Amino acid sequence: MKIAVIGAPGQVGSEVVTAARAVGLETVALAHADCDVTDRASLDAVFRDLRDGDFAINTAAFHRTDACEDDPERAMAVNALGAYNSAAAAHERGAGIVFVSTDFVFDGSKDTAYVESDAPRPINAYGVSKFAGEMLAAHANPSHYVVRMSSVFGAAGASGKGGNFVETIVSKARSGAPIDVVDDIVMAPTYAADAAGLLVELLSSRAPFGLYHLANGGECSWREFADAILADSGSAARSRPISSKDLSTRAKRPRHSTLASEKLAPLGLKARPWREALDAYLIEKGYRRR
Repeated sequence: MKIAVIGAPGQVGSEVVTAARAVGLETVALAHADCDVTDRASLDAVFRDLRDGDFAINTAAFHRTDACEDDPERAMAVNALGAYNSAAAAHERGAGIVFVSTDFVFDGSKDTAYVESDAPRPINAYGVSKFAGEMLAAHANPSHYVVRMSSVFGAAGASGKGGNFVETIVSKARSGAPIDVVDDIVMAPTYAADAAGLLVELLSSRAPFGLYHLANGGECSWREFADAILADSGSAARSRPISSKDLSTRAKRPRHSTLASEKLAPLGLKARPWREALDAYLIEKGYRRR
């Protein structure tokens, strides 16, 4: 099996490349300079060597949530039309598609974790565009996996966001800056390396096509996550809780967007708890000793 990873330098894409190569999969790493998901011709060019049984993995996204509110046309072009283009271009060559989506397809009104059978109801332009991308990818390519992730942190950092939440908290603690973090939004922090490993296991095991949630286990508020980062990295600093109403954001955020899976366990797959995943990340970055 050959896989072509769109967005390979990114936070998720880089970990998918690493995980795939670790199990011996032939992997083509594609950056934005190689192809643009809004340009079908560029995808046809980079997918020319894909064959039956191969996969394209689309990790490309316009994911700055407030910016999506300001530019919904771009959000739809990248996250929805781009999903269709990559899925259709892969299908034309007999290859499958993996589309990486988000917890923001949900409205956050559920008090327990969202599972794959829950109905999406996005409340911001980013979530709408990603949900549209899910449907278009599935429509364009019967051999599809749609994988949702939430609150991702990874070694490569998020393009356009200047790193990730863990790095932001560590940096503020080291500089002595105030650490104000929302305490009324709950999610499932997800280590990009763990999500990528599960994704590659789905491909390698030829799991049934469809929708999967790939988030680390458990949940916490962003403030609880911040304090875990501080404690586990050896900092004495702690965050100060604030309300999401105090933030000047243009896009609504779901108040509770924890993801869990009802489909991984029957396949013998399981995501480890987010606290264990955080410690693995801190060790990887040298912020914590083994």
